[in-house]
Amino acid sequence: MWHSFAAVFRKELLHILRDKGTVRLVLMLPLMQLCMFGFIDQTVHDVPTIVVDQDRTSDSRAFIDGLRASKTFKIAQITTSSQEAHDRIRDGSMRVGVLIPPRFHDRKLRSDDAQVLVLIDGSDSTVSAQALGSVNGLVAQQNLPEAMLQHLTVSAHPIILFNPEGRTANYIVPGLIAVLLMMVGIVLSASAIVREREQGTFEQLLVTPIDPIGLVLGKLGPYLVFGLVEMALVLLLMRFAFSVPIRGSVIFLFVAATIYLFPLLSIGLLISTRAQTQMESQQMAQSLFLPAIFLSGYIFPFEGLPIFLKVIGSLFPTTYMIRIMRGIILRGASPMDLWPNVAVLLGMGIVLVFLAARSIRKVAN
Repeated sequence: MWHSFAAVFRKELLHILRDKGTVRLVLMLPLMQLCMFGFIDQTVHDVPTIVVDQDRTSDSRAFIDGLRASKTFKIAQITTSSQEAHDRIRDGSMRVGVLIPPRFHDRKLRSDDAQVLVLIDGSDSTVSAQALGSVNGLVAQQNLPEAMLQHLTVSAHPIILFNPEGRTANYIVPGLIAVLLMMVGIVLSASAIVREREQGTFEQLLVTPIDPIGLVLGKLGPYLVFGLVEMALVLLLMRFAFSVPIRGSVIFLFVAATIYLFPLLSIGLLISTRAQTQMESQQMAQSLFLPAIFLSGYIFPFEGLPIFLKVIGSLFPTTYMIRIMRGIILRGASPMDLWPNVAVLLGMGIVLVFLAARSIRKVAN
């Protein structure tokens, strides 16, 4: 038995060591993911914040300085228009709006309740909860010495926009749709080329007078249809099973999903041209899932990532589609509000389609 065990063990070990791809995947993937995810900080900081200062006194400026000192908020804009603050939160460029009303200074002097209105984007529960806690902490910190000396009070009146009841499904499900489309798109297309290579039909396809771009688009077309069907089914389930309202345009939602699927399917084709077997293509595809999920802002807030992880997260199409999904479904954002994210996805799709065509051309040669 021991001789058989030793012989089979040695043979299997040699097979594994000869498979360089598997060895790299087993050894490097856990180390890479540990290094990446170990730096993720769930403490939200530098949240884009717009301040509506309608008082413009030393007290209002002191309150703004307190927001900056908390490190939770990044004061990106100071204005006097409350409507502009609401618009910036709706389009996703700001996550928090702080409105300091007129006569804020006078109310403090008269020991009246000097209220500050805080508008918080509720489409991300982690950001909204920590922003609310930070504002309350700042108010308590300002009230403590003043209450002891002059009995002056400041209070914050928070309003959670877009998800006031704090339903988990409202912010989980829209992001989950983007993640599911990523999995379906990459996994389906990752076997497109390598499957034909294993079956011996890829060489016959290459000898036909077909343009590489046409070949790529023809390969992507059926998977694009499957992805949109999957999108429709998931949206129906989200709307009627989980009671998540769709506040924006459904047509724009499907247009964005179509643009989003092109870079995903192109990534799958790139993997398929590099892999030698279908098993290897699936392993390569699955190695992208965890980084895309953790670094896209779906589970952990994007604001909590260090700079180098933000750069990596910005390379995944899922990061931009999650913003689009939450913007359309929860905030009712328009195409003009979300055009930067759509433009990035469109650029990614064009570049990746040409890269896939170039990779197929290299395989043919």
